[in-house]
Amino acid sequence: MKTICLYFEIHQPNHLKRYRFFDIGTDHYYYDDYENERAIVDTAQRSYIPALRTMLEMTQTYGTYFRVAFSVSGVVLELMEQYTPEVIDLLQQLADTGCVEFLAEPYSHGLASLGNTDSFILETKRQARKMKELFGHTPKVLRNSSLIYSDEIGALAAQMGFKGMLAEGAKHILGWKSPHYVYRCAADNRLSLLLRDYKLSDDISLRFSDTSWPQYPLMADKYIQWIAQLPEGENLVNIFMELSALGIYQPLDSHILEFLRALPAAAMQADVNFATPSEAIAKNKAVAPMEMLDPVSWNDEERDTSCWLGNGMQREAFNKLYDEKIVGRILACPDRRIKQDWDRLQASDNLRFMTTKPMHVNLYRSFYDSPYDAFTNYMNILGDFLKRVRDMYSEDVENDELNSLYTQIANMDAELNTKENEISRLRARLDKYEPKADHAPEEPKPQPEKKAAPAKAPKTAKAAPKTKKK
Repeated sequence: MKTICLYFEIHQPNHLKRYRFFDIGTDHYYYDDYENERAIVDTAQRSYIPALRTMLEMTQTYGTYFRVAFSVSGVVLELMEQYTPEVIDLLQQLADTGCVEFLAEPYSHGLASLGNTDSFILETKRQARKMKELFGHTPKVLRNSSLIYSDEIGALAAQMGFKGMLAEGAKHILGWKSPHYVYRCAADNRLSLLLRDYKLSDDISLRFSDTSWPQYPLMADKYIQWIAQLPEGENLVNIFMELSALGIYQPLDSHILEFLRALPAAAMQADVNFATPSEAIAKNKAVAPMEMLDPVSWNDEERDTSCWLGNGMQREAFNKLYDEKIVGRILACPDRRIKQDWDRLQASDNLRFMTTKPMHVNLYRSFYDSPYDAFTNYMNILGDFLKRVRDMYSEDVENDELNSLYTQIANMDAELNTKENEISRLRARLDKYEPKADHAPEEPKPQPEKKAAPAKAPKTAKAAPKTKKK
């Protein structure tokens, strides 16, 4: 039986303001608050809110038959908490349906997995705790920024305890193989891999409203038939895309949400199921290891990291951002503003604005006139930020001292995880014994009521009126 694994990414960057060389050392606030509010509110109204409402209606119509997964970056959660809390409310309502899985990803939606593994591990765990706090889900599957994956990153994910990870089903990696199976990490076979079917995913996210596309208009029953007619044994189809594809890349007047709403009914008729990533991993045995020595992503035709690190400007910014000494100081510092700026400056969008690659589609560059303008503005801000970090620890502070501070932080993080695991274990034991409590005698129940209402209080209350009568 064919199964669709449907996943949506939710991320928006913090837009930087125009920051000039002479601002370095005098202005430590880097963001365009007006543009941040405008962008997240616009995206929420045109995409997130109508799309999530549609999915909530689908869970009410089809029950647990319809399944979907989301990952939400920490930086966009902060924006939504400030400007569009209704989006978080809709996600919480979806979480309560039992039809949704929330995945882990780096808090900043940055490139730490390519630059500093300690930072990558810490911020991934921090985002996972945020998912538990807001939606009651502890992520079991990891999705890296822009689906960046390599064998080395997969081994890190396995060490962190994740059961699976999403990756791009790139043609140059798969060769003759199909993305419609579960694979395993070549560096650690404990980790399962779900590979994106980029053709079927892009049919929705990129081509749906393209009137020059030979398959236009795309109907739900036609799309499901493509899946149902896949070769025997190719039973898992991973459809991964950004949530903003529903409403932004494909405008609402293209009837993209009507297409989405019609998918479950068409799938039921064709005997096609839906599954979350964890369910797909549990129900499908990994068929073989998938070796990816170099990082792969879902961006551009090359499906690599060249959109962030393809030219000298991008590599210079990346190297300064993830300089080992700087990262050590940031991880050790207690300053909340430094940590928040670090999250926002890491967002991969900042390096994406600097790309000089020719694009087949229009590339959004924020307010920048060119990639060189983006580089100059970002490096001015990064220069001020790095100066603030260095001012916290003098240059003569040895790495051993910073490592000691960082070790304390890592130990605190490990202790927190241990306590969370212990709480989960105790809750499981409590749930196990709750049925017995239902059949327990009722004698203990009145006791707290007697203690809560002391006998002396009513006597005093009655005595008062007698005194008044006298």
